[in-house]
Amino acid sequence: MEKMMSETTQSGRKVGAEVTVSMDGYSGTGPEDDMSWAMAHISSEQSELYYEGIWRGVSTALLGRTNWEGFTSVWPAITSDPASSPRTRDLGTWLAAVEKIVFSTTLETYDLDQSEWTNARVSHDVVGEVKTLKRQPGRDILVLNSASIIQTLLKADLIDDLYLTVVPSTLGAGTRVLPDGHASSWRLSSATSFPVSGAVSLHYERA
Repeated sequence: MEKMMSETTQSGRKVGAEVTVSMDGYSGTGPEDDMSWAMAHISSEQSELYYEGIWRGVSTALLGRTNWEGFTSVWPAITSDPASSPRTRDLGTWLAAVEKIVFSTTLETYDLDQSEWTNARVSHDVVGEVKTLKRQPGRDILVLNSASIIQTLLKADLIDDLYLTVVPSTLGAGTRVLPDGHASSWRLSSATSFPVSGAVSLHYERA
């Protein structure tokens, strides 16, 4: 099982980014993407166990506006559904309560108060906010599947752990995760295969 992200160290909190991508490198087809191309993996019991090993080591989650709106529109119902697995309900409870920073140029914190989720606020400065968070006490920080935030933090050399889950689908177009024109070096920490869905998760650490 994937090793949990580390507790706070003297060098500061680590920043991880978790994202699901297609074989041709896209994390979605656009704002209306229903993620149907990845749901066979996302909804599998094997993936639940893997993701649990990541999020239980995190005390701050970072999201973009699109993911915030998408997550809050579906997760409260999933969390309260008795048919959901215990791990899924645990994840939903964690998402609802964990500190969440939503990066947006159009939302304000009072907009987030309309959601059933709590402990969320808006920030407009990705790099500045993350640098501040890294200096604060707490467990690690995780970007939840937001390509724009991941690209910004990669360019600023602020991502320590990159969790790429590649599913056996191609999209042909959409939103790419890795920024063009940016070079960096990484070390493979672990690789996890999921026979049921055919996906592979790769955990890279900054070299």
